[in-house]
Amino acid sequence: MTYDVGDQMNLMVLIKSAEVRVAKNGKKYLDFTFTDASGEMSGKFWDAGEADITRYQAGRVVRLTGKRENYQGTPQVRISALRLANADEPHDPDDFMSSAPMKAADMEDEINQVVFEITNQVWNRIVRWLLAKHREAFFTYPAAKRNHHAFKGGLAFHTVSILRLAHSVAGQYETINAPLLYAGAILHDLGKVVELSGPVGTQYTVEGNLLGHISIVDGEIVTACSALKFDLDSEDVVMLRHMILAHHGLLEYGSPVRPRLLEAEVLHDLDELDASIMMMTNALDKTSPGSFGERLFAMDGRSFYRPNEKDDPQDNA
Repeated sequence: MTYDVGDQMNLMVLIKSAEVRVAKNGKKYLDFTFTDASGEMSGKFWDAGEADITRYQAGRVVRLTGKRENYQGTPQVRISALRLANADEPHDPDDFMSSAPMKAADMEDEINQVVFEITNQVWNRIVRWLLAKHREAFFTYPAAKRNHHAFKGGLAFHTVSILRLAHSVAGQYETINAPLLYAGAILHDLGKVVELSGPVGTQYTVEGNLLGHISIVDGEIVTACSALKFDLDSEDVVMLRHMILAHHGLLEYGSPVRPRLLEAEVLHDLDELDASIMMMTNALDKTSPGSFGERLFAMDGRSFYRPNEKDDPQDNA
């Protein structure tokens, strides 16, 4: 949503999330994230009654009226009026969801081409088995509830982005086991199809909160090995599981082990790179030239500067 501070807003939006919270005065309020095809913005609905909490749930389309403000460096809307969409107004949630910049079929084709490059048959068959099992969700789910690739198809698009980076890095460094890197890249976030509830009104599931996507993917690999009659103690299987278990890099970030394979360290670095670029890009897209964007909690609370736009010297040649 591209609005400057002080701009009035009157538009149809989708409620992406609606968290019930309690203010200092003891009254409940709704902490919203609104979204449309152009982006998203937060807003708070103060003194929310039980009817409001029931009415304004994630996944519903509403008419939002308010003013764009900043709060601690983060854009938000001060809500002056809110109501559910009428029957004669746009009200299909799919029409308001941000989507990956690639079609699902194109992402699937690109990932399948890389699968052919996984020449180790153990890794190849495990990847194929799990992609087939979770195909529909994998190409429609977001990669996160918020922060990076938090849009329909974001999980697959994040995977495609990392595979493209992996191709470049593997081409630069001959010591990298490319099939292992590609297999790990495809599977590293697959557990999010269980961790998250889906692209509309994305929430963490019970399994997501209690297990996390890293443990979920590891369990899925074990299940695949059982179905495919692969030895869990074989080096190939242990190496692939390590790629998943170590991809967050640090214990405090959710990985039970730190990377101890070259390819695991590379996967962690590429994952961080792609997520960071997406977070910065999303923030800068909502930032006016010549100013700093919102603070990004996932990037140590830093904000990033969007330079003033200048004419390309080539245009005047």
